[in-house]
Amino acid sequence: MQVTETSSEGLKRKLKVVVGADELGERFSAHLDRIKDQVQLKGFRKGKVPLAHIKKVYGRSVMNDVLQETIRETSNKAIVDRKERPAMMPDISLAENAAEIESVVDGKADLAYEMSFEVLPEVALTDFKSLKLERLVVEVDDEQLNKALSDLAERNQSFAAEEGREAGEGDRVTIDFKGTVDGVAFDRGSGENLQLVIGNANFIPGFEEGIKGAKKGDSRDVKATFPAEYPVAELAGKDAVFAITVKEVEKPAKAELNDDFAKGLGTEGLDNLKDIVSAQIKIELDQASRMKLKRELLDALEAAHKFELPPTLVEREFEGIWRQVTEGLQREGKTFADEGKTEEEAKAEYRAIAERRVRLGLVVGEIGDKNKIEVTQDEMRRALIEHARRFPGQEKMVYEYFEKTPGALQELRAPIFEDKVIDFVIELAKPTEKKVSRQELMDSLEKATQA
Repeated sequence: MQVTETSSEGLKRKLKVVVGADELGERFSAHLDRIKDQVQLKGFRKGKVPLAHIKKVYGRSVMNDVLQETIRETSNKAIVDRKERPAMMPDISLAENAAEIESVVDGKADLAYEMSFEVLPEVALTDFKSLKLERLVVEVDDEQLNKALSDLAERNQSFAAEEGREAGEGDRVTIDFKGTVDGVAFDRGSGENLQLVIGNANFIPGFEEGIKGAKKGDSRDVKATFPAEYPVAELAGKDAVFAITVKEVEKPAKAELNDDFAKGLGTEGLDNLKDIVSAQIKIELDQASRMKLKRELLDALEAAHKFELPPTLVEREFEGIWRQVTEGLQREGKTFADEGKTEEEAKAEYRAIAERRVRLGLVVGEIGDKNKIEVTQDEMRRALIEHARRFPGQEKMVYEYFEKTPGALQELRAPIFEDKVIDFVIELAKPTEKKVSRQELMDSLEKATQA
């Protein structure tokens, strides 16, 4: 095998690989030898067909297999011998002349092909101890705890029927209803014994307002309008009329924060409930703080590492982002003008995002490789179980999907690997800590994610 570099420009490489006809002949003979015991032809016992006859019957088919195998093995060897790191699978080009190809298949000419690919750039990692990072710390105070407990009590409030009560904000009503558009009933527009809390139900505009003031036993027609962006196209923007019968009106009774309430939620008492809620708030605050710190770290890593990016990787990333953006606009019936920008401006913006993702992906990968950071089988198993739990009753289908779909497990591995690398760098960078209020943390996080 002879390998010649015919082009080297930036990260792009082009090689010419030549495999001699003699080597192809040896590979061809070896392949025939491997299959001769399995060949069975009429007039011959299995494994007893003469090689000359096998060659006559299967020669061209075998040579085609040999050529594919040879290209796969020699292209890989050429890359390994040159210690290259391809960004993607190489593009293989054979001779376009049909006569040349026929000569190769007939074993009368050398196999020659070109392979084009882009290599990953060398990433010189910065000194992580030099990164200036700040971790925002929020302590759980009485105001946060009392607000969380109050919300918990509100979510677990009870309702009591009151004779002659007119339905109002916060009341729970039970109704039968039948909806029509232009006098015609529509799919899923009717129901019985529907319970809704006025102000919390998020029905289409006009529906809940039309129920206010009604008493048990009242019947009325309620006019409401489906939003223009309603997902059912035939109903979007349409006026509807709902014939409603009120079967019950119940007033809310907010739960009292005491030991009985706490025990009703499965805790030992109010003090235990406070500890649990406080710990949950702390977890949520710590997660928000980590998200802010992670974004700050990724910004710092991007700024500290400047190198040429493989164009194909950037283009592939951009195409994925652009497809999501344009499909989203199409679903919403919007254009880039509605977003206050031209298509060219949007493309420039999203291409910059693609470049950032590719750069950070290469940096994170290099950090992981250099420091032997790996995702364990236990971590992958826990991630798969957690993912499957999001689809109750369909866990088996989820497991089968990841088992049978090439590359699917990488979807689970990638975020775990990234988080382990982030934790590794944060440990070395030793960020300073700054105590802030909950609102300051949330404002800071929102600002960071919008940047």
